[in-house]
Amino acid sequence: MLGFVAIAVVAGGILVVLKRKPAPLPPKITQLNAPTVPKIPNAEIPVARFTDITEQAGISFIHNNGAYGDKLLPETMGGGVAFFDYDNDGAPDLLFINSSYWPWHIPDGRKPTTHALYHNDGKGHFSDVTAGSGLDVSFYGMGVAIGDYDNDGLEDVFITAVGGNHLFHNEGNGKFKDVTDAAGMGGSTNDWSTCAAWVDYDNDGKLDLFVGDYVKWSKEIDAEVGYKIDGRTRAYGQPNNFEGAFPRLYHNHGHGRFTDVSAQSGIQIKNPSTGVPAAKSLGVAPVDLDGDGWMDLVVANDTVPNFVFLNQRNGTFKEIGALSGVAFDNFGNTRGAMGIDTARYRNDDKLGIAIGNFANEMTALYVTQNAPTNFADEAITEGIGPASRLMLKFGVFFFDYDLDGWLDLLSANGHLEEQIHKIQASQQYRQPAQLFWNAGGAGQNGFLLVPAAKCGADIFKPIVGRGSAFADIDGDGDLDVVLTQVNGPPLLLRNDQQLGNHWLRFKLVGRKCNRDAIGAWVKVRAGNQTLSRQVMPTRSYLSQSELPVTIGLGRVEQPDEAAILWPDGTKQKIESVRVDKVIVVEQSP
Repeated sequence: MLGFVAIAVVAGGILVVLKRKPAPLPPKITQLNAPTVPKIPNAEIPVARFTDITEQAGISFIHNNGAYGDKLLPETMGGGVAFFDYDNDGAPDLLFINSSYWPWHIPDGRKPTTHALYHNDGKGHFSDVTAGSGLDVSFYGMGVAIGDYDNDGLEDVFITAVGGNHLFHNEGNGKFKDVTDAAGMGGSTNDWSTCAAWVDYDNDGKLDLFVGDYVKWSKEIDAEVGYKIDGRTRAYGQPNNFEGAFPRLYHNHGHGRFTDVSAQSGIQIKNPSTGVPAAKSLGVAPVDLDGDGWMDLVVANDTVPNFVFLNQRNGTFKEIGALSGVAFDNFGNTRGAMGIDTARYRNDDKLGIAIGNFANEMTALYVTQNAPTNFADEAITEGIGPASRLMLKFGVFFFDYDLDGWLDLLSANGHLEEQIHKIQASQQYRQPAQLFWNAGGAGQNGFLLVPAAKCGADIFKPIVGRGSAFADIDGDGDLDVVLTQVNGPPLLLRNDQQLGNHWLRFKLVGRKCNRDAIGAWVKVRAGNQTLSRQVMPTRSYLSQSELPVTIGLGRVEQPDEAAILWPDGTKQKIESVRVDKVIVVEQSP
């Protein structure tokens, strides 16, 4: 009997084992690590302070986005600014682009706001000369492009806007005339244009104009999108909920007349699946990528692939963004691209393309690889990626703020949504700028994030940053900075570095090429380094920096050689270069 019981117990145990569910396997968790900068010895960042002189310099401009609670997307995107010498007195003046109240909602007792023109006395003090200038007009402005399109020696102004763009001819004596209709380049009243760049794409000596549009927008479309930040509260819509818009290209025929050649030029790219415009453009960087003497265009697009338009030298462009590696990030994803700039920041033949991207997306730094049109994003290894990730980046540009001969990088930052901190604890509406020091002069590759102890706290004042530009406003040879913000005052920052580094400044005057020499390269050889700087006012986000080129030399007291590569391909050697001077170079006949 006991034998049967034992057998029954064993059998029951076997049955329980067989019917028991297998123990769950331990979960496999893939550890995700934030990108980190490779461990490299930190070079010593020099002390070069920036001082907020906005009020002291006489700047009282305040940007107005016209917001009244309906959360219309254009309210988040304006803020262009330009440094340009409108009266040819050798000192860069300032033009702030304003938006305005919406026509259907002008507050009682308020007048529509206008753009603001400030004259520089040469010492960094500005006077408001807007009244009677012709730029004292009101429309919903976005960005600006500066260029002498008729080669008369006076800088003209093109302003992008919601509801139609405007071209102003510089008449001299501080007066500008709206010649939009006569020139044939206003666009449609349904357009929302953003970035713009003067560039001679066909090498005929006359500046043509590229204009980027953002999205197809109207108040009614915005209401239909009906974006809500938390499922309940009305918020600014995301661009991926809006249809894209084509950029445009205007060919300059001379005598103040332009023709829209967008369709036949190859820049109007359609989404292959839907057939709608693929572009959502916020930034453009003109640069000759392949060194063939013809200007190409790199376009920063928001939430859709970036474009690279390669000049085919016959009036057309070929879009090679994906083939070049610039369209996406390293994982094949699109990003929210805003401002853009290009530079040979390593002092060699490799080109860098910096693009400021949305919050929680790193600033991109595409660098030439084994071919002139082959790029890879090296932001992480170059020390920019991880530090920039949290910020929402708009105005980015390269400049040598400490005059050591190596181009540094600045980023103006700010969010779109005032209440973003309630949804994302890591985000703030107002954000500090970021300054990255190029450590190449210390024998170290890449960039280091500059702390306030090395450049002062003024440059890091939290603002709703958008546009940015640089110029030498006080004639001391170093580069000063202006940052703009939405619905608030700008930040004018004087560069007070006292490092004793030498410098060169070149003002080029084209004769056979366009008079501004836009697209020319200044090349200075000092020892085993060749410093290359492009004449290009179009940088950053919706903004323009000064035309003269500043080249820091560090401790070099005399460069070995200096030359100009003009946009038409001719090369001109500059004799008897003297440091710490402004050198005016006219193109040889």
